[in-house]
Amino acid sequence: MSNETRPVDPAKCHLLLNHGPVTLVSAAFHGRRNVMAASWVMPLDFDPPKVAAVIDGRGFTRELIDASGEFALSVPFRRIARKVLAAGSISGREGDKFVHAGLATFPASVIGAPLVRDCAAWLECKVIPEKRLQRRYDLFVAEVVAAWADPAVFSGGRWHFPDTARKTIHYQAGGAFFATGGPFDCAEG
Repeated sequence: MSNETRPVDPAKCHLLLNHGPVTLVSAAFHGRRNVMAASWVMPLDFDPPKVAAVIDGRGFTRELIDASGEFALSVPFRRIARKVLAAGSISGREGDKFVHAGLATFPASVIGAPLVRDCAAWLECKVIPEKRLQRRYDLFVAEVVAAWADPAVFSGGRWHFPDTARKTIHYQAGGAFFATGGPFDCAEG
């Protein structure tokens, strides 16, 4: 793992996604790899921890996930938003999309899919076969088998963004994003 990551207790890994950030979905199989940007990813269950993700049936990433039965989720920082947009706008069938988009990677701890550097959090996922959901809705359910976070932005089960560049992002449409805001306590008004 990267020296800027710390393991996240599986009981808390839903907190890495429950604020709805864009994720980079990566997959690999037999020496081929790909990455795509996805907004439709969410925590689904606690024990064991699960996620749900919509992965387009026509994409190269989907082909690799179908073949390998696993994928990784990386939660990117605002400072790489252009790279995230590139990952969501080009095909990986013609070449290495990581290279084309300028996304550096590092190995996952349990699965074969690479994790993307310069991100706030990472989840390693194994697909739970639900063929009907996958075919009809492009919906994948997966168990989170390992989770990690950058301790500068996530610790003690809470996000704390120290600066604008290290906030997570949310996609609107047409190349437009917004950054995650700051936390507040309802008791404070």
